Amino acid sequence: MEARFFLNHRGDRKDETARPARAPIDFHRRLPGYEPTPLHNAPELARLLEIGQVLVKDESRRLELPAFKILGASWATYRALEARLQRSLEPWHSLDEVVARLASLKPLTLATATDGNHGRAVAHVAALFGFAARIFVPAGTARARIEAIAGEGACVEVVEGSYDDAVERAAREASDRCLVVSDTSWAGYEQIPQWVMEGYSTVLWEIDEELQRRGERDPDLFAVPFGVGALAAAVVRHYRAPAREQRTKILSVEPLSAACMFASMEAGEIVTVPGPHQSIMAGLNCGQPSMIAWPIVSIGIDAFVAIPDDRAREAMRALARIGIVAGETGAASLAGLLELLTGSENDRYREVLGITERSRALIIVTEGATDPESYQRIIGQ
Repeated sequence: MEARFFLNHRGDRKDETARPARAPIDFHRRLPGYEPTPLHNAPELARLLEIGQVLVKDESRRLELPAFKILGASWATYRALEARLQRSLEPWHSLDEVVARLASLKPLTLATATDGNHGRAVAHVAALFGFAARIFVPAGTARARIEAIAGEGACVEVVEGSYDDAVERAAREASDRCLVVSDTSWAGYEQIPQWVMEGYSTVLWEIDEELQRRGERDPDLFAVPFGVGALAAAVVRHYRAPAREQRTKILSVEPLSAACMFASMEAGEIVTVPGPHQSIMAGLNCGQPSMIAWPIVSIGIDAFVAIPDDRAREAMRALARIGIVAGETGAASLAGLLELLTGSENDRYREVLGITERSRALIIVTEGATDPESYQRIIGQ
């Protein structure tokens, strides 16, 4: 299957309503084990892509988990628990203080649907706060990912069907004793996914702070993987805020077999890509964009690329050669750039996006090797 490319002629708009807040990163800095994840300079990748610089934000280890998802899950859960208490949990300095203030909510279960990383993050947060967790995964989820979620103390249930079927199943759990913490949205369920999106801003504030420390400017191109769109929306809100002086182009990367945002952009409205979604980029096997992400990403992302799985394998190997362990989903950002800048139509893509040999690109490795057996098969060592 050949890759597909969509240029968004509305992608040059600033978001006049975007005022990214620092509250999430202030919250995360108080969690046990917090430290900024590394921002690597990767000259080997720059040579491979024939551009000036490639920066790699490595989220393969974040707050004791192998993916960035804990940032959205923790912030959204914290805010949702405040809403249930109908009062602020501030001020606090240790997590024990928060747990004590949440005691009146017990017994409480956190529930969600996942392809792996978000569900494990929700389960981890539930354990931190002293609650139970119930996680729904679609059929075909790798055994290693299921075991990792169960290892956080959660009850894991396999749903016959796709990720979207698992989302529907998890939604039915909502009650006075069960809080659903989803990273996608639907009619009547919008606030918690908004908080998830806000939580991901910590990644972007850390990038800003590290580039400022180095005396470097914003990247010219930011490649972001697209599942339901929460991370992509966070990137758009951050880089399209009126205060940003530099214009960073944003590239969305999806698997060909689950390119829900790509299809929605072609249609001009949210559409559903029917399953089964069987890309090796499991975290991106989503059939429909989040309804709260859509109005942000549809006018803020410059270009969309849908790629075959072989590009993800190629990207995993390229990252492994420079000492970065990236799972299939984690390598998607680089996979998109490999298609864009080394594929058969790279001259055209470079021209339409204004990419030159001096351009600077930034990618996020969103996960480590969450399925070790698959990782070893692909890397071959």
